[in-house]
Amino acid sequence: MKKPTIKDVAKLAGVSFKTVSRVVNQEPNVSEAVKEKVLESIKQLNYQPNHTARVMRKAPFSLAFVYDNPNSHYVIEMQNGIISECRKKGFELVIHPTDSRSDEVGNELASMIGSNQIGGIILTPPLSENKELVTFLLSKDAKVVRILSGEQPPDSLAPVLHVDDVDAGFKMTQYLLELGHRDIAFLGFHASHESSLGRVKGFKNAHEARNVPFDKNLIIDGEFTFESGMDMAKQVLSMPKRPTAIFACNDEIAAGAVFCARLNDITVPEELSVVGFENSPFAMQTWPHLTTIDQPNFDIAATAAAMVIEMMKSNDIYTVDSRGFSLDVVVRDSACKPLLKSAI
Repeated sequence: MKKPTIKDVAKLAGVSFKTVSRVVNQEPNVSEAVKEKVLESIKQLNYQPNHTARVMRKAPFSLAFVYDNPNSHYVIEMQNGIISECRKKGFELVIHPTDSRSDEVGNELASMIGSNQIGGIILTPPLSENKELVTFLLSKDAKVVRILSGEQPPDSLAPVLHVDDVDAGFKMTQYLLELGHRDIAFLGFHASHESSLGRVKGFKNAHEARNVPFDKNLIIDGEFTFESGMDMAKQVLSMPKRPTAIFACNDEIAAGAVFCARLNDITVPEELSVVGFENSPFAMQTWPHLTTIDQPNFDIAATAAAMVIEMMKSNDIYTVDSRGFSLDVVVRDSACKPLLKSAI
């Protein structure tokens, strides 16, 4: 059976094929009555739009996921979330890793927008924190959605999906304090990462809320990696008064800390509670399974993609509002009450 064409739809609807094209691509200047007639004809004929024709028409129907993050789990979850939304809406995805420290990152992305029919961009930290870059991309008519750490959007430049790391850091620290821990190490402080700054702020706020002092020497600088987790844990476990608990800034750090404890014949959680952040595969691959903060990266990315697509369709950066995600503690096996001699 011959596959129906756009001209078949036009003939059945009694309109020009250009009008059918406008309806398929959700362009303005088509009356509701005509639109309904075209959509009914499409349904009757089971017509499937030709995406190649859309390329030839030079209308952007691709969006880009731009990141500079070595955490492969984070990237894969984000990528899968965006792809799921693109498939639903008939859009294409370009995945673009880049160096956020490069002076040429703006021109690099502008060139990509011009040559690949990309109309929308999803930025993740630290790129999403760069206001100059966002302003530059907006000047190139790109629709931009930023994924950021924060209690609220930092500005009104472009829509933001913000993740409340402060609240999550507070919840996790409160959980450890309620178990009875008073000497808690925070591993993975990084002054240039907004997520780290938010989590450590929540860590401090929880101590202050319960009127429990914290030791600044137990806030340890480091990278978000397994190896760095081992190094930071080694540092705090060699202190004269070692902590009874570790709050790691992500699950990779936590996994490294658990491994370091095992190498030093320290049992987890009986002698040392260890908790993480993100609920990545490391949380379930580590033994004992990690108590952690659930960060739904797939859902966050899918929401970002839906926002970008909505803006591309309406050709308006203010079509969607910024949205926030709150995060919750997932209790597993890596934390318990401290030994009586270590508790207050």
